Amino acid sequence: MPGRVRVFIACSIDGFIAGPDHDLSWLPEPSGDDHGFGEFFASVGALLMGRRTYEVAEGFDGPWPYEERPVLVATHRPIQPSKPTIRAVEGEITTLVKQAREVAGDRDVYLDGGMLIRQALDAGLVDEITLTLVPVILGEGFPLFTGAQRKTLELVSSERSGESLVQLVLRPIAS
Repeated sequence: MPGRVRVFIACSIDGFIAGPDHDLSWLPEPSGDDHGFGEFFASVGALLMGRRTYEVAEGFDGPWPYEERPVLVATHRPIQPSKPTIRAVEGEITTLVKQAREVAGDRDVYLDGGMLIRQALDAGLVDEITLTLVPVILGEGFPLFTGAQRKTLELVSSERSGESLVQLVLRPIAS
């Protein structure tokens, strides 16, 4: 049985996943609590991310955050991957997700990047979204859902995470 296509992402309460110039300084500092990311990531067989998301991740301090997992970067321009597990892919969202699922095998695909998430939601390809709401208003930046088609989601669970975050697990309802 193939794995699921899942999103694990944080956003401001006004719906932004990054501030202007890809600013992530508003995200909480890493602490002992990974807010469920470790458990989520343990089920991941491959990542599919957008070019901007890849470039931001490449700029993080410390080791590559995705370990040895295969990372497919959706882009129309060549990339200079820093690890042999990273490769560029291009095509329509259905083709990209199909490729990621093949690489992931029976494990989950971690979908990351606002534009890809919106495209996959619109195409009915997302199985689950873990959305962590950070109590900050950015006012501008890179929106998570702006431009997406209307989609009803089922609330699977909600819980307080850490001192001030709220984490929602949502599943799109087929229309």
